[in-house]
Amino acid sequence: MNFRQLLTAPNQLTLLRMVFLPFIVNGLVDHHYRTALILFVIAGITDAFDGLLARRLHQQTLIGQYLDPIADKLLLSTMFLVLAILHMIKWKFTVIVFSRDMGILAVSAVLYMAAGLRDFRPSIFGKINTLCQIGAVFFVLLYATNQAGWIYFLQRQFLRLTFTFTIASGVHYVFLVTHRLRELHQKTLPSPPTS
Repeated sequence: MNFRQLLTAPNQLTLLRMVFLPFIVNGLVDHHYRTALILFVIAGITDAFDGLLARRLHQQTLIGQYLDPIADKLLLSTMFLVLAILHMIKWKFTVIVFSRDMGILAVSAVLYMAAGLRDFRPSIFGKINTLCQIGAVFFVLLYATNQAGWIYFLQRQFLRLTFTFTIASGVHYVFLVTHRLRELHQKTLPSPPTS
């Protein structure tokens, strides 16, 4: 792996998203919810732009394919954990998010080492789940700064969607990995002898 890939603009944005995390957490712990919200929004913008830049600048790299989902999971899982500790969301949401993410990371590591499977592209359910998690965290933080009824409503809806799509994407991931393993196995089978 060429570590010069880390110097590309998309990967720098991904790393920047990781840098924001401790400042967001500090803002939450110190009850500076507006600061935490602003930093979370900026982190979300870097998530949107790193993929766009990678495609536009033709800087899609192997390290970026691994780094981007790790940065997403680190940011969102940490946010759900801290929000639960601060009693801003129920623990059931954090438990389901962590269970899915830890399960996927463990399975991916085992399949990479045991079967050489490298194709861990997110499914459509995984992408929807990530958007739901971002929306849930955003509206929880926004509600901490403004207790308007419509914000509370959207916060509850996004948390429910997160719960649903976390389960759905986890189940879909199992089917997806099974399919990719079957394809990998078929590629490694010896060709039938020709007459």
